[in-house]
Amino acid sequence: MENYIRCFDDVSKAAYDDEDIVTNTSSEQVHVENVILRIYKQFEEKASVDPDLPKLKKNSHANYLKNVLMQLPQSYSCLDASRPWLIYWILHGLWCLKDLPDASTLSKVVNFLAKCQNKDGGYGGGPGQFSHLGATYAAVNALSIIGTDEAYNSIDRSALQNFIWSVREVDGSFALHRGGEQDIRGAYCAISVAKVTNIYTDMLFDKTAEWIVSCQSYEGGFAGYPGMEAHGGYAYCGIASLALLNRTQLCDVDALLRWCANKQTSLEGGFQGRTNKLVDACYSFWQGAIFPIISAILSQDNKEMIETVLFNQGALQEYILVCCQASEGGLIDKPGKSRDIYHTCYTLSGLSIAQHGTGATNPYTVGSPHNELNRTHPLHNIGPHLAYNALHYFIRHPPPVKDKN
Repeated sequence: MENYIRCFDDVSKAAYDDEDIVTNTSSEQVHVENVILRIYKQFEEKASVDPDLPKLKKNSHANYLKNVLMQLPQSYSCLDASRPWLIYWILHGLWCLKDLPDASTLSKVVNFLAKCQNKDGGYGGGPGQFSHLGATYAAVNALSIIGTDEAYNSIDRSALQNFIWSVREVDGSFALHRGGEQDIRGAYCAISVAKVTNIYTDMLFDKTAEWIVSCQSYEGGFAGYPGMEAHGGYAYCGIASLALLNRTQLCDVDALLRWCANKQTSLEGGFQGRTNKLVDACYSFWQGAIFPIISAILSQDNKEMIETVLFNQGALQEYILVCCQASEGGLIDKPGKSRDIYHTCYTLSGLSIAQHGTGATNPYTVGSPHNELNRTHPLHNIGPHLAYNALHYFIRHPPPVKDKN
């Protein structure tokens, strides 16, 4: 694929048409587009004298993540119940940037996460907090990124399987915690954790695929719960779960592809999470990672599909590189927003998918070759070999667990 800068073209032709019916939604969309058009115009002027643009500010982003790993700003106190998530977002962002912390720092992370695993086997949002499937997924992913024997051995997998059993519902869905809501995030987190740690059994996920398929909406995307609105994050959880279960034939893949392709915004180049919502850089992963999963599904019948480009990789990279980098490091939702760890992680993940997500041998990198990131696994969102290493370690060291009757 030829590497060219899309926004050098007249992207204003793709501007939103409100059809003379002004609403809050249309006004916000027009405002965002006007801001981004100005940014693209300014970028074009700069790029006319610097052919290496756009550049990914890797060092700035890595320094930002390393600093918050050691000391979080006070503004993050509201996320005290999400500390394994914060660790995972930081470590995965650094992995994408090819700049993980030193072994001593990673060992301290392992020790902290060990304090977050409860006797019931699940991980809480911090030491002493209730077990939660989201925190459990984040902790297991973080430990898999670290990838040492110390990290792997810190997981009590027998207890972990018992915890997943304890939040399983009779219809195959999963509550996020005991007594909590059941939605598609719980199913995805449970499946991903079980697969990576080698505690998966067919009995544990009996009826789960059927329940997930019931969340696919008339739009083609997946909702968090049957009958609700399709959403990018839920759609990712749905198709990734079915792929991990090897049950993708149960859903309407064509409808999902159509819905997801229509979520890439024409002018901005990024993805929106729902119909008639604004572009948001975190959906670079939540929506973007769906495409390589669908390519893999379609390639089962047509091998050429594995390298077929199903979305505009260049447009997504331009939106991220030109519009979503904070000057002081970190990435943002959209122009005018503040940087944060969550958007830094998932925007980098989406950028990696846009570079590597077609299955092609050579990456497609907009701007300098220096912009290339490490690959991320579209099903687990950690490095592919990190997921492989964790699984094979746990295969060699099986826990003494039995299926519940």
